[in-house]
Amino acid sequence: MTKYGPYDPTLDYAPGPAPTRKGGGVETPSWKPLHMSRRNFLRGVVCSGVVIGGSAYLFSTTTPARSDTRAVERLVRLTVNGRTHSIEVPPNETLAHTIRYRLGLTGTKIGCNQGECGACTVLAGDTTIYSCSTLTHRVREVDITTVEGIAGPDGALHPVQQAFIDEIAPQCGFCTPGQVVTAVALLKKNPKPTIEEARLAMSGNLCRCGAYDHYLRGIMKAAERV
Repeated sequence: MTKYGPYDPTLDYAPGPAPTRKGGGVETPSWKPLHMSRRNFLRGVVCSGVVIGGSAYLFSTTTPARSDTRAVERLVRLTVNGRTHSIEVPPNETLAHTIRYRLGLTGTKIGCNQGECGACTVLAGDTTIYSCSTLTHRVREVDITTVEGIAGPDGALHPVQQAFIDEIAPQCGFCTPGQVVTAVALLKKNPKPTIEEARLAMSGNLCRCGAYDHYLRGIMKAAERV
C-alpha cells in the first residue's frame, strides 16, 4: 500500500477465487486520521468557529457612534412667491410635491410626472424648471415663483394672463399654469419675440387640447403690453 492516496480495500485480500484476509488485524488507512468520526468532525468545526469569532470580538477596538456626514438635513428654508417657509422635507421629495401638498399651492399641476409635459413648470430665479423632476433640496437657496406669484401684489393679472384670457387660450386648463409661467419667463428675457422664437420657447409645454396657436397669439399680444 502506498503511503498517500485513497485506501484500496482489495489489498487486504490475496489473489485467487477464495479471498482470505491477510494478517489478523485491519490496517488503518494512512489518509484517515485516527479516532475521526462524523460527530468529532462537526464538533471540531463548531469549536473552531467559536474560537475565531470570540477572538475577533476580544481583539477588536470600539469606536464611538457618530452620525453619517452624508445624511441630508430634512429641515429646509424654501422661498416661494416671496415668502420663506421652514418645512421638513425628505431628501427624495420633488419640488412639485412640496409646493402642492406641503404649501398648498395647487396651481402647479403634476401631469406626466416625468419632466416631459411642462404642466409643473415654475420659475427658479428667472429660469423655468420642471418641478416634478427637481428635488426640493436642490433649490433651497433659490427664489421660486409659481403661477400664484405671477399676478401683481394687488391681484391685477399679468399681461400674459390677461392675453391668454382674451385669446381663449385655455381649453381644459390643465397645462395653463405651466404655459403662463413659461411665457412670463420668455418675455422677461425677450420682451419682443418673433412668433418662431415664441414657438421655440414654448416647445417644452404640451397641450392635450392642441390650443397651441391660441397660446402663441396670447404671447404676441402680451408682448405688445409688457
